[in-house]
Amino acid sequence: MNGTETLGDMAGALAAARTVEPTAGEHRADGHTHESACLNCATPLVGSHCHACGQAAHVHKTLGAFFHDLLHGVFHFEGKIWRTLPLLVTKPGKLTREYIDGRRASYVSPIALFLFCVFLLFTTINSVSGGDLGDAANTSVSAALTQERKDLAALEAERKAAGANLEELAKIDKAAAESRANIEALEKLQSTGIKVGNVDTSDFDSVSDVPAINEAARIWKENPKLALYKVQTYSYKLSWALIPISVPFLWLLFPFSRRFGLYDHTVFVTYSLCFMTLLAIVAMLGAKAGVPSLGLLGLVPPIHMLLQLRETYGLSWFSAWLRTWFLSMFAFTALMLFAVLILVETGA
Repeated sequence: MNGTETLGDMAGALAAARTVEPTAGEHRADGHTHESACLNCATPLVGSHCHACGQAAHVHKTLGAFFHDLLHGVFHFEGKIWRTLPLLVTKPGKLTREYIDGRRASYVSPIALFLFCVFLLFTTINSVSGGDLGDAANTSVSAALTQERKDLAALEAERKAAGANLEELAKIDKAAAESRANIEALEKLQSTGIKVGNVDTSDFDSVSDVPAINEAARIWKENPKLALYKVQTYSYKLSWALIPISVPFLWLLFPFSRRFGLYDHTVFVTYSLCFMTLLAIVAMLGAKAGVPSLGLLGLVPPIHMLLQLRETYGLSWFSAWLRTWFLSMFAFTALMLFAVLILVETGA
């Protein structure tokens, strides 16, 4: 599924949800309702919003209002996003501390921003890659099997023509053995009905003691496009797992602290992941445009971590720098654990 289709599905789902509205209340020609009680919970209205459930006091029943709600739901079109992003980039510690301390009305919540950034990341990946990560390849297993059998027949003919040339016979026998192994693997794969490209059916050595990882390696060797598609799919579905994986590592920087709890660390991690996701998007777009981005990925993350650590936790520059060094290692470890999780799911 490419980015356009994903966006369309998302918009369609939101549009379907928006159509389920209460029908109570007076409906006038101007498209506005002018009720005295909340249409959602029937609480008498005082002010612009219901103080019991939070719904707006007057429901707009116009086509323009409908599309405004839709855009708001899909893109979060409001002042919050434009107040959140600049702080996330330039003053991440202030943003994190503001949210932890309860000053939240002006900012997008970390989890909402994270989900949006992940959606944007995979939309960008699909766009940059041309949307072919999950496309079926042109070469089917059946066609590959037919070609492999032809190659084996040609090798057998070469062997007959080689006569008593032992060196040549040894080379042909080795190639024929590989071809027979490929045919056997392709015959097994044919039963799945999967269409594959770039088929490499050489013998699969064990790469791990974890069976699921071995299975993932087998899938990758048999069909790189299918494996890449599965990795992309599970990375998208399990992206949230980066948060619980990362939080314990951040806790290790402040063990047994009474000032900072797991909630503080979770907000920190989530906003940090939002920034790193946006940075990856910028790097991919830059690479697509021919702009070198290796330095961007190498220098910016630790600087951002340093700034976020210092202001979020009120650290000195030295203390923040020291913890940034450890946090960089922890972040790499968390990414490796996430990669193992994806491999296990891919081979499950």
